[in-house]
Amino acid sequence: MTEQPAVVTGITPGLIVRGIDYGADPVADWLCACGHHERATGRAPVRDLTTRATPHHCPHGAAA
Repeated sequence: MTEQPAVVTGITPGLIVRGIDYGADPVADWLCACGHHERATGRAPVRDLTTRATPHHCPHGAAA
C-alpha cells in the first residue's frame, strides 16, 4: 500500500503559535501550502519551527 497525502479543506496554510504568554510550554502548528503539517512543543522547538516556516514559500519541493 502506498502512502497517500492527506486532503485538508477549510484550513488556511500558515503558522499558529499558542501558549507563549501563559507560562506553559508553547505549541506551534505549521501547515504548509503543499499540505505538510508540523507541530513543535517547547520554547526551543517552537523557535526553530518559526525560523523555518516561511509564508508563501514551500520548502518541500511542491509549488505553493
